[in-house]
Amino acid sequence: MEELTIKIDGKEFKVKVEESSNGKLKVYHEEEVYDVETKEDIELFKESSEELDAKGKDIIRAPLPGIVVSVNVKVGDIVREGNSLMKLVAMKMENDILAEKNGIVKEVRVRKNDNVNKGDILVVIN
Repeated sequence: MEELTIKIDGKEFKVKVEESSNGKLKVYHEEEVYDVETKEDIELFKESSEELDAKGKDIIRAPLPGIVVSVNVKVGDIVREGNSLMKLVAMKMENDILAEKNGIVKEVRVRKNDNVNKGDILVVIN
């Protein structure tokens, strides 16, 4: 059960929310229980598989769109904070993508010559 503060017509209410078996939400306020159906899918209680996989891990994301010109690590490599993981060319400038913590490379999701978008996962370090 999740505790939330919601705003309805400018008033704030503290409620407890849980997902019911029929896909609706049960909202508890004071001594009342409301079955609520949402117009859009919301995921209050589910973590994405990426978030679950990322617990205790450092995910290195592309800081800007570009092309991977070199990958300096492979799965199993030990890296130290500040080590160059790869080089990314964006707007004719070469950018070093650095490890943000010490650890072991668990995943390398890109290869040389791959195009990446801002926010794409490049490397996962544990």
